[in-house]
Amino acid sequence: MTTFGQRLHAALAERGPLCVGIDPHPELLAAWGLTVDVAGLERFAGTCVDAFAGHVALVKPQVAFFEAFGAAGIAVLERTVTALRGAGTLVLADAKRGDIGSTMDAYARTWLTDASPLGSDAVTVSPYLGFGALEPALRLAVDGRGVFVLAATSNPEGAQVQQARTADGRSVAQVMVDEAAARNAGADTLGSVGVVVGATLTRAPDLSALHGPILMPGVGAQGGTAEDVRRLAGERLDAVVPNVSREVLRAGPTAAALRHAVSRTVDSFAFLRA
Repeated sequence: MTTFGQRLHAALAERGPLCVGIDPHPELLAAWGLTVDVAGLERFAGTCVDAFAGHVALVKPQVAFFEAFGAAGIAVLERTVTALRGAGTLVLADAKRGDIGSTMDAYARTWLTDASPLGSDAVTVSPYLGFGALEPALRLAVDGRGVFVLAATSNPEGAQVQQARTADGRSVAQVMVDEAAARNAGADTLGSVGVVVGATLTRAPDLSALHGPILMPGVGAQGGTAEDVRRLAGERLDAVVPNVSREVLRAGPTAAALRHAVSRTVDSFAFLRA
């Protein structure tokens, strides 16, 4: 069986080192000349699928912006995920789920199995109820899916928890990276347990032993640059996946304009696959 890490490694080599978000902010819908309702959401998501499917290594729908429209919005998300995956494009559901026991098991089945209409290739998860609470999702990562664990996020409030020190002197963020690294031990190419490290941080945790993908959101509109990605990744440039959303989406409303913005952004990260 091909692992998520292997599939992501191949997609990055073929299509460039980029994750592009589908973030239907109300402001973006309006900027595209779309109505801020389900019809506008459907048009927005459909244009993104046309632009990104087959052209981008990893596409990350932000679940919250679909949920905001209720059941009809979730239906649009289902169709978006299905269309992208049907075109052979890897999908990372940005759901940031994290809970315990049977609830976490339900989240894992929702986002990481083909039995669910929302089943994606990978999902973002929050480990702050304890890394072990993520076990249901981690088990599915062994079975061909992937997870990206929030480790060191770019929001200022995150430091309150993530930079706290444990009894052995490590930051909580470093513990999360180290736990993910343990899950990737022995993996071919890339492991399937990635971490999220914000591109706007002053300093990243030690990523040298991770052997898994490093998603770096915050590039572009949030202030992160290609040089920030280079600085934070250190020796792990081969595993970094910069995440760009609004910087690309602002180029809409046509699929051609979005693809041009993707191409321009990929070129700025050529050093990641040099």
